[in-house]
Amino acid sequence: MTTWNLQDTQHHLLICNGGSCMKHLGEEVTQAIREEIKSLDANGQIHTTRTRCNGRCTDACVVIAYPEGLWYKEMTPELGKRLVRKLVAKETMEEQLVYSFRDRLIASGNSVAGINKT
Repeated sequence: MTTWNLQDTQHHLLICNGGSCMKHLGEEVTQAIREEIKSLDANGQIHTTRTRCNGRCTDACVVIAYPEGLWYKEMTPELGKRLVRKLVAKETMEEQLVYSFRDRLIASGNSVAGINKT
């Protein structure tokens, strides 16, 4: 089993690989993000984890960036690569942003607030 050194990690990307996201290129998004991290030599800076369903199936494919608490919607392989470049440049990808823990907002556009958990 591998134990990653996370000492220099600045961003943790949680890439949804749940059913709906997999139907919307979740595997391809995962691979594109990891390839871009490698090509930019940002392995120490950005860590990735595949997740199961994150509960935002309408926004598939979803990628969540921590510690920022930013939820990105409708990610494609190309947008995944762009997100990595933005993170390295210390920028956000506003046009794909669906939720921010910091600002407690649901982005405008075609995003839905969703249902409440019970």
